Amino acid sequence: MFAEDTFVTCAQGHRHWGLHGAAGLLLTDPARGVLLQHRAWWTHHGRTWALPGGALRPGESPAEAATREADEEAAVPPAAVRPVAASTVDHGGWGYTTVLAVATGSVCERVRNRESSELRWVPVDEVGEYRLHRDFALAWPGLRTQVGRELVLVVDAANVMGSRPDGWWRDRAGAAARLRDQLAPLALTGMTAPTLPDWCWWPRIVLVVEGQARGVPAVPGVEVVPAARDGDSEIVSVVRDARPQDHLLVATADRELRSRIEAEGATPMSPRSLLALLT
Repeated sequence: MFAEDTFVTCAQGHRHWGLHGAAGLLLTDPARGVLLQHRAWWTHHGRTWALPGGALRPGESPAEAATREADEEAAVPPAAVRPVAASTVDHGGWGYTTVLAVATGSVCERVRNRESSELRWVPVDEVGEYRLHRDFALAWPGLRTQVGRELVLVVDAANVMGSRPDGWWRDRAGAAARLRDQLAPLALTGMTAPTLPDWCWWPRIVLVVEGQARGVPAVPGVEVVPAARDGDSEIVSVVRDARPQDHLLVATADRELRSRIEAEGATPMSPRSLLALLT
């Protein structure tokens, strides 16, 4: 417990823990479900089921707070967790952020402090049957729609590079590498999707390159896919191979390609909109 933590009263007249707001980790494992925490009897809203989480510390992001609290309360290693999305509920003067994450490594959960009486993996379809914390119960129907989903951002490198006259044609491979390096921070800072404006997503980024740029390597946060033939066909192939539950954005201004990816269920994004996120 942080020394500055305290209860605050929001504009709705409810008491909440956390001077700077709070965050919780909605961790899923495809084989086990959602990790729930049974709150100890003496805690606020005790004897209800909720998510590992707690108050934000000054200067701490919700994702940092959620993963830290899950480690402190449930022995969930931050290195074994990958945040994919976040949703914030503003109560007026106090906010709570639910951070959706997937287990990418071994998670051997255990109760680590007095705030929990039990930890349990619960199948997603059974979460609503539990006696949930009041606010978690209200939020769960909306959260449920995004559990197990990710945002995949597919970038048409040639088209996006061609949208800005910065001399890219003199060194196509170098221009593609610069675009790749500009995209990489987006996987850490997050973005909103046009169809989901109330969510922040940490996207899986796929940069499709062609021609002289085919030798550009991947970097952390950006997968680079060299087109075997033409870039458009490779992008359509990437979209088709994606998981059906994921949200797919394709950054391109090519009208024919936009029509093709829309027919596959993806949403087009203009190069201008993408570049605005990178500045």
